Amino acid sequence: MQFDILSIFPAAFESYLSTSILKRAQDDGRIAVRVHDVRAFSLDKHNKVDDTPYGGGAGMVMMVEPFDRALESIQARPGAEGTRIILLSAKGRPFDQAAARRLAGYDRIVLLSGRYEGVDERVALHLVDEELSIGSFVLTGGELPAMVVVDAVARLLPGVLGNDESAQHESFSAAETVEHPQYTKPEIYRDWAVPPALLSGHHAEIDSWRREQSIEQTRKHHGQKNKQDHLSQ
Repeated sequence: MQFDILSIFPAAFESYLSTSILKRAQDDGRIAVRVHDVRAFSLDKHNKVDDTPYGGGAGMVMMVEPFDRALESIQARPGAEGTRIILLSAKGRPFDQAAARRLAGYDRIVLLSGRYEGVDERVALHLVDEELSIGSFVLTGGELPAMVVVDAVARLLPGVLGNDESAQHESFSAAETVEHPQYTKPEIYRDWAVPPALLSGHHAEIDSWRREQSIEQTRKHHGQKNKQDHLSQ
């Protein structure tokens, strides 16, 4: 799969992409990641990519033209077969494991990282296939969300994790539940002991414990979140 990322801070991606699993996936040819500097596509002599918003208001808004020129340069247009163009936006649809699985079916993903007060709405209306958000909060830019999408999607691709079965049994994969708790050596640390079921050597008992814990952890953490969301409305 090929990832193209449009950003005014391309250096922000260097460290993460050159580390661990994503680096190995690139070295093995399982994914390719290209980061494009949006400023390079500005017609302004100072490479300006933002301007004041029509109607007034605080902050600056990223202009449509540099994004349009960048997408034209990398030959990416909405609706293209095998390609999905995504604007990372606080007002976008929530990005979750189901969305990651859906995107893993494409050959190419193009991610647009906004900055400042936002992006000219014509980018969302005419230049992308969808808008995605990684949470109900506001960040200073779309670089972190872009890295989240690359990581979440790439690890679902064949061979990226080394053990494809691993991705099938983790949180939100087989069902809408989180993964069961994990333990490793030592068996007892201070007076904190590993649950006896995991030490039994009985596979059916272990599987049963893991299923129960997965349901309980989902209820405990995500059930509480839903309750808080309801109370805040």
